[in-house]
Amino acid sequence: MNRRGFLGSLAAAGLVPAGMVASGPALAQDAGGILRTPFWPAPTYLNSAISTSGPESFLSPKFYDGLLGYESGMVPKPSLATAWEISEDGLTVTFTLREGVTWHDGEPFTSHDVAFTFMEVLKVHHGRGVNTFANLTSVDTPDDYTAVFNLSKPSPAMMRALDSRECPILPAHLYEGTDIMENPVNTAPVGTGPFKLESYEIGSAVVMVPYEDYWDEGYPLLDRFIVQFVPDPATRAAMLESGQTDAIFLGMIPTQEILRIAEMDGFEMTTTGFEAMPSGLQLEFNLENEILANKLVRQAIAHAIDTNWILENVFYGMGQTGASPLHYDQRPFYTTEGVPSYPFDLAKANELLDEAGYPRGEGDMRFKLMLDPSPWGTESINSSAYIREVLRQVGIDVEVRQQDFAVFVTTVWTERKHDLVLYTATMGVDPTIGVHRFYLSSNFQPGTGFSNGAHYDNPEVDELLNAASIEMDEEARIAQYAEFQQIAYEDLPIVKMVDIAAAPTLASTRVHDFAPDALGALGSLKQTWVEQ
Repeated sequence: MNRRGFLGSLAAAGLVPAGMVASGPALAQDAGGILRTPFWPAPTYLNSAISTSGPESFLSPKFYDGLLGYESGMVPKPSLATAWEISEDGLTVTFTLREGVTWHDGEPFTSHDVAFTFMEVLKVHHGRGVNTFANLTSVDTPDDYTAVFNLSKPSPAMMRALDSRECPILPAHLYEGTDIMENPVNTAPVGTGPFKLESYEIGSAVVMVPYEDYWDEGYPLLDRFIVQFVPDPATRAAMLESGQTDAIFLGMIPTQEILRIAEMDGFEMTTTGFEAMPSGLQLEFNLENEILANKLVRQAIAHAIDTNWILENVFYGMGQTGASPLHYDQRPFYTTEGVPSYPFDLAKANELLDEAGYPRGEGDMRFKLMLDPSPWGTESINSSAYIREVLRQVGIDVEVRQQDFAVFVTTVWTERKHDLVLYTATMGVDPTIGVHRFYLSSNFQPGTGFSNGAHYDNPEVDELLNAASIEMDEEARIAQYAEFQQIAYEDLPIVKMVDIAAAPTLASTRVHDFAPDALGALGSLKQTWVEQ
């Protein structure tokens, strides 16, 4: 019997005050339980250091820790780092690391793991890390519990990107000298996090159990955490209603179903706990396609799509129509002042397509395009059906191609056999973290998912974004991002469909503490417990 169970038995017998039993946000006699949740698509990896896609971002933080966590308001709190100090010039950040931490295989965690992860993995393989840590030149390790980050230029966004989802620390002793992307640990994680892998049946389920030597004593509270991969959203909703599953995270069922079930007895919904992931649905053009390389065509497509229809009918009003490369929550940098707009106007779309030199032909069509919606969640697939029909009204014959997630990513970002791609993407708590990757020419990296799939290249935009990433004066950054938004939305390599409000979590009232901080379900969920 562990300490919590022992004290619980004494409290039940009246031998100790009940208040002594609590070791976290829940009372020990209530802590525990099995949490079951359905998810889709199935992951390619179980490691978000090498993939920024949704499944990895959800699963990885259960196995791995970051240097920091974030309370509500994105206030940093200790995790693998217990203290940190930023030099006056912003070029050095010194982290004091937690002692006594071990990996799931029993090996000790040290500063060498931190240096290896940032320099060999996050700067190289992580879609957002390429930008976030562009100015990180080295990590010194004067001892096992000190890591000194050396920067060529200040990086104001970096300190908001050190959590377990964005920057999970990997075990150097299992990755060094290997092909990082092909390392078997990517699907058999060995972390320092609160859960360790019990079983992984590819495409079917991941089962996690508590790591008995986790450094944060008393956590995790769950006895078992089961994630099932269920492709049909209606089935996922039915599983929740019938009690076969306990919670739906990250909008894994259609919004109308979330709102319906939330009104039923025995369920609760929250949109808290997602400050670290302001997200948007965006339509990206492959500029290597001769037709889409014509800006008039891109602008016509933007005018042909009623983004308010998508907001109301796909997202049920939970968000705002897209009006900028930035998310409206990326304040104070977000603006629409001086940013071109593309209101729904079929007549204008037809006019621009005529001007672009694409008259209607056989079948009243002008040309044909392939649209690849992301299988992540339901929003992209549901929106693609509408986009297909409305573009036909202006003479664009659109074929929608649905693929599993791994094939989708390969088709778009590796093989580049696409025309239009529709997906939800995390914009980041700072534009440097989430937005730059789609617009910087240096982020055109075939093989790296969700990273400038348009093959957009504008030196003026590169200059603005590179300057904003190191600018320490907030007013200057605001001006730089304002100019960027104006230029990028005139060029229009991407049309923002919707700025999504925080993804709702829907759970049985038996589930407690599932949105404890700024990361919510994208954190460890070590505080979560289920009534027995």
